[in-house]
Order: sequence, then structure tokens, then C-alpha cells
Amino acid sequence: MDGPTESKPKAALADYLAAERTLLAWIRTGLALMGFGFVVARFGLFLQQLQAVEKTFSGQSYGLSLWFGTALIAAGVIVNLFAGWQHARLVRELDGGAAIHSRPAGPAVAIALFLAFVGLAMTVYLISVRASAHAASGNISGNNSSDNFRNNEETPMSSTAPISDDGIINKASNRSVDQTVDKLKGILQAKGVTLFAVVDHSGEAEKVGIKMRPTKLLIFGNPKGGTPIMLAAPSAAIDLPLKILVWEDGEGKVWASYNSPAYLQQRHGIPQDLLPNIAVVDALAAKATE
Repeated sequence: MDGPTESKPKAALADYLAAERTLLAWIRTGLALMGFGFVVARFGLFLQQLQAVEKTFSGQSYGLSLWFGTALIAAGVIVNLFAGWQHARLVRELDGGAAIHSRPAGPAVAIALFLAFVGLAMTVYLISVRASAHAASGNISGNNSSDNFRNNEETPMSSTAPISDDGIINKASNRSVDQTVDKLKGILQAKGVTLFAVVDHSGEAEKVGIKMRPTKLLIFGNPKGGTPIMLAAPSAAIDLPLKILVWEDGEGKVWASYNSPAYLQQRHGIPQDLLPNIAVVDALAAKATE
């Protein structure tokens, strides 16, 4: 008579449930990594939009946030794939009645080390971004302070003269309005700058019987200098071409008024390397009024 057949021990239901709970825990970990990776990847875009709203441009690149986020998303995908493969292998072993041994801690330790590395790198990255943002804010504040000081120094103090708005620089001229305009025309011609128009506000007012002190607006520029600015900051087209207003106040004093280049840069977010294209107006106004 044959002896009793030796049967393999069956796994208990609790073993299958424990394996399933482990799988779900790994899936939650993978989903959390992918969700956090998406947030990190969009972090750079958020900072750029915030700068656009506040009109502060530090020149800091935020491309690293995309790489950090992509790495986290890839880690989440790998975790889910590994968890699915590990669960399927464990269920086969339970079905076959094989002895279940303790699982190696290597994968969990590797993921923990990877997340620690990414977290450390992101900490360094965020500190550098914050330092760059503070430096940019300080530079803009300094520019604004310099502009305000220059405006206070150059704005006419006469009670009958119009008070200049923020961002407008007024330079006193030793010549009449017509003489200042003629000199400015000569300077523009000598430098090859196109004079698009001269708007004689006082002359047009006289045509309709209204008395107005001499006031003329010169509109000028160079497409080679202005076009790159409008490509980089399209809203700058509102204030371009450059303009200088030559006018006489109630006391007979003549002024040349124009928008501060720093004000235009801050208003439209003009890149720093293109600022010299509009800063030329300072030198033009200075030569015309000297």
C-alpha cells in the first residue's frame, strides 16, 4: 500500500490580505511621488508668472524645477511597476505553498536615499532662487530710489508748473522751446536717429482759438533698437517710439520731459540687456538742454 501523499501547506487568507495591503501601500507611495513631482515641475512656471505680475526679473533660470519634478514622477512610476511585479511574484509563491522568507530591504532603502538626495538638491535650489529674488528686488528698489531722487532734483518747483507723474524726468533748458527743438532735431539727424513726427500742440491749439504756451512733442527712434524691445516685451509698444516733450511753464521756463528708462523697464519688464536701447534718451535730452 502506498504511503500517504505529502501535501504542501496552503497559505492562509491573512497572508494574501497582508500582501495586498503591502501592494496598496506601495501604490500610494508611487502616486504621492508622481503628484509631488508634478507640483515641483510646475513650480518654475509659477515663479515666472509671479515675476511677470510683480514686474521683477532676476534673470534666474527655473528650468531645474522641471528636472526635479520629472525625476520624482519617474520614481513614482518605477515604484508602482516594482510593487506590481513584487506582488504578483509573492502571490505565486503563496499559491505554490513555498516557504515565504523575509523580503530584502534594499528597494525601500534605495527609494528613501533617492528621496533624501532630491530633497537636499531642492533645498539648495530653493535657497539660491530666494537669494536671487532678494537681489533682484534690491536692485529694482535701488533703481526706483535713484529715479525718485533724480525726479525730485530735476522737477520744477514752481507752483505754476505742472507736477510730473511718477517716472517722468524733467530737464531745464537754457533755450526757448523752438531753439531746444531745433537743437534736438540736429542731434537726432547727426546720430542717424529717425524723427517720426513733431507734434506742435500749441500750434494746433492756436488754430482753434485756444491760447497755449509753446509745447512740442518729438517722437523718434531706431527700429534696430526698438524692435528687439517690443519682441521681448510687447506692451512696450505703448511707449515706443521714444518721446521728448519740450514745453514752457507759466514762468517762461523751458523744460524737456521724457519717461525714465528705468520706469519703462519696470513697467513693461524689459530685459536688462536691452535697457541701453532706451537709455539713450537721457543723453539726448541732456545735450538738447545744455
